[in-house]
Amino acid sequence: MLGAQTMATNPRYSNGARRRSIRARWRAIGDPCHICGKPIDYSLGMVTDPRTGRRKPHPMSFVVDEIVPVSQGGDPLDFANTRPAHWICNARRGDGTRRAKPQQLALPQPWEL
Repeated sequence: MLGAQTMATNPRYSNGARRRSIRARWRAIGDPCHICGKPIDYSLGMVTDPRTGRRKPHPMSFVVDEIVPVSQGGDPLDFANTRPAHWICNARRGDGTRRAKPQQLALPQPWEL
């Protein structure tokens, strides 16, 4: 759960209905990951780490990625600035605008994250 201060300062949460609408549009379109080009299983969600018992996003689950990162002034509520991505691809890309290299895309088990 995100803290109240984090939610207040993160622009992704400034308009929850609009962000949910963007997620729903990408889900309906069903595009592959814009970083690695592989299909996204839009039904994946959270998994439980067998080592710690903590829940975390499945590495291949769907996230909305910003083309111009929020940290670099991108608008997370502008549909044109978003693309669908795997959670792991987005995490590896970080706040850069570059695409991941193919050798960086080995798929880990969910509990290896």
